[in-house]
Amino acid sequence: MAKIRVLLVDDHSLFREGIANVLNSQPDIEIIGEGSDGLEAVVMARNLRPDVILMDVTMPGTDGIEATRLIKLEQPDVRIIMLTVHDEQDKLFEALRYGAQGYLLKTIRARQLVDMLHAAYQGEAAINPALALRMIEEFRRLSAMVPDSSESDKESGTELLTPRESEVLTLLARGMSDREIAQHLTLSLYTVKAHVRAVLQKLQVASRHEAARLARQTRFGTDRLPN
Repeated sequence: MAKIRVLLVDDHSLFREGIANVLNSQPDIEIIGEGSDGLEAVVMARNLRPDVILMDVTMPGTDGIEATRLIKLEQPDVRIIMLTVHDEQDKLFEALRYGAQGYLLKTIRARQLVDMLHAAYQGEAAINPALALRMIEEFRRLSAMVPDSSESDKESGTELLTPRESEVLTLLARGMSDREIAQHLTLSLYTVKAHVRAVLQKLQVASRHEAARLARQTRFGTDRLPN
């Protein structure tokens, strides 16, 4: 019977040891490598070609979310499950957007972890029930919001932006830096950078300056920017 080949990435060696002991005790799971940071995860994933990666969200240097994005670009079929101490909603959605198969709290019981790993390997979502409920609530909230879809917005592409991305674009057009936007919206700097990347992609522009200029040239800019 072929075993599920797992790469384990976490900067706390004691936690890695505990997880490795749990998984190696399973007859159909094999830990093929252990890493301590996101960059190491990218290199090891490239060399080892695991079936599933268990990845800590917060690590020094390249964090788990950025590592997930880079790994999925090279290996779209690999299953990645994020492990975290805190159920931060922004990081949850970022991880899933970059291709994570699951998002689990480190307080999960050993049996649940094994079950979730099997589920991810089979192509199913591996998400803590409480986090899944928060996802559903967020999708409901977003679907209930009515976007501004003026003709000039349609021409510029700003109708594709989520409400949060629209807020970021508005502040960007005011000349705010990423750090200032993060403070204004009470978001992490990493989350703001992710929103800015999404805005540039949806508006099909190459820089934040082009995005700000486009916002000012359309009704999007004049409707939302101060006089």
